[in-house]
Amino acid sequence: MTGPATIVEPARAKLNLALHVRARRADGYHELETLFAFVAFGDELRVRDAAFPGFAVTGPFAGPLVAEGNNLVTRAAEAFAARFGPLPPVAIELVKRLPVASGIGGGSADAAATLRALARRTGVTSPDALAEIAADLGSDVPACLLGRTAIGRGRGERLEPVAGLEGAPVLLVNPGVAVATRDVFARWDGADRGPLPVGDAAVIASEGRNDLAAPARAVAPVIGDVLDRLAEHPGVLLARMSGSGATCFALCRDADARTRAAAAIRAAQPGWWCLETILA
Repeated sequence: MTGPATIVEPARAKLNLALHVRARRADGYHELETLFAFVAFGDELRVRDAAFPGFAVTGPFAGPLVAEGNNLVTRAAEAFAARFGPLPPVAIELVKRLPVASGIGGGSADAAATLRALARRTGVTSPDALAEIAADLGSDVPACLLGRTAIGRGRGERLEPVAGLEGAPVLLVNPGVAVATRDVFARWDGADRGPLPVGDAAVIASEGRNDLAAPARAVAPVIGDVLDRLAEHPGVLLARMSGSGATCFALCRDADARTRAAAAIRAAQPGWWCLETILA
């Protein structure tokens, strides 16, 4: 679905370069400190005027979402209309290029892209209102709406932009296992292991950690295999899981190191999803 009247919004994959879980909250969420970053690849959200409203999912990872009558894209459109008034008839297409339930914010990025696209279509210029809608949709949606490297606190919605690591070569690997966020958080041991390090993005990433890695590996042991394979390659500076998994990433010294690591992993595990990209 493209054409001269189509609005196209990228929904870039999100990485948690570090993710510190500080406490369980009374509202059922967790108090977090995380370093969000985004890569130069992701889903795509397309909006065009139409005779009748419509929603479609296409792309290589559309399958799990096609049968859903309600997902974060449709919820974002409904929340936008509830805040700003009825929408004109538009057809929305989600081009799904990211694995589902994989710890890289695909659904959250899709929701954020929906809000941006509808704001462009309707002429809405209310960043604070959009941020409020985003926070109601999910913990990662505000960061995806911002779309730049930032420290996130609270549920992740209190954002502080931070510099560093733009353009860094990164390799993403997902073993084809969908991991439910709630299952991983349920296995977190409740120990507060301390705050994020102080510094720019490079320092926070290198000195930080992901407190959900151990519980995620208990849910899906193959995550450990992914991390081990990433860490063994020369030129990999940091190998870590993103979010609640199962996608893992490697920050690499240069593009050649990233390419060599990707080639080795594809040869050894051709069924794994493997993406060579950069931090945006």
